[in-house]
Amino acid sequence: MPEVKKHSSRPRITTRLKRANGHLAAVINMIDEGRPCNEIAQQLHAVEKAVSNAKRALIHDHIDHCLEPGEDGKIVDTKSFKDITRYL
Repeated sequence: MPEVKKHSSRPRITTRLKRANGHLAAVINMIDEGRPCNEIAQQLHAVEKAVSNAKRALIHDHIDHCLEPGEDGKIVDTKSFKDITRYL
């Protein structure tokens, strides 16, 4: 199993995801309560954006902290770079 690296941005990412999780639970309650579809869709959009922003922050964190540039300034581990960017 690869070594897990912790970075200063990880707590902020976790906070974003916990907030999105709370919003998603609220959306489920809205559905159970029979709330209007436009209200539910608006909240689902907010959840989707929150998760997307957390994903983007995680990918940027990986690029900034886990990919070492070589002497020529190019990324040495291009496979790792390609692997992570497919999630953009």
